Amino acid sequence: DLNAQLHGQHLAKEVVIRAVQGFLQSPRPEKALVLSFHGWSGTGKNFVARMVASHLYRDGLKSECVRVFISLFHFPHHKYMDSYKAQLKKQISETVQLCRQSLFIFDEAEKLHFSLLDAIKPFMARYDNKGQVDYRRSIFLFLSNLGGNTINEVALDFWRAGRAREEISMEFLEQRLRLELLEPAEKGYAHSHLLEENLIDFFVPFLPLEYHHVKLCARDAFLARGLPYTEAALDEVARTMVFVPKEEKLFAAQGCKSVSQRINYFL
Repeated sequence: DLNAQLHGQHLAKEVVIRAVQGFLQSPRPEKALVLSFHGWSGTGKNFVARMVASHLYRDGLKSECVRVFISLFHFPHHKYMDSYKAQLKKQISETVQLCRQSLFIFDEAEKLHFSLLDAIKPFMARYDNKGQVDYRRSIFLFLSNLGGNTINEVALDFWRAGRAREEISMEFLEQRLRLELLEPAEKGYAHSHLLEENLIDFFVPFLPLEYHHVKLCARDAFLARGLPYTEAALDEVARTMVFVPKEEKLFAAQGCKSVSQRINYFL
């Protein structure tokens, strides 16, 4: 499904499949699996999180074993942090007790207060077996726009050098991503202990999408509605999107985010 439906993301595809399969096949993991998805809006972070949920659980995101937290929606006020922390710990504990395999998705993770990240740290740390609930079978996904600029700069440099984006390697990008996330300006990640204590197993970079990827998203949107399409129609949808930077007009500013809404104009 990732091969057929996730466009322009060779790194994310490879890392997610390797990480999740390896984790599921391990009879006794030492800790929960923690993946941090990074990249611009519309590049596929939510899409992949939904896909992981739908492949692990019959009811997908609606499963009682899946909890989705959206930073500004669930934890909007700084003055209530203590109450949010207690609430969050309780929800995670209850889900883990109910389900042998749990999935926790934190959307807009860059806006999570660092004290919340530290509060859930014990659930992601190595298991010390002191009569506590066993969290080792849990998967934590953090979805963040942080690092998007670093990822895009790398993609642009490769393009300018006439190199294929598929040549961008994980080793090359991951170091740069870590550096950006450790910058003190990025309050949440930098101030929490997730990075120092290496609790995040994989940083998953989502590359910016190009014109032909947007056309593939448009094709998928037509097919999802059972509608016929032509190459000209796909081009027309892609042409309505904004592309950046100003000179090259290479990357879709919103990725594939509004593609399905734009199709309405052409029906």
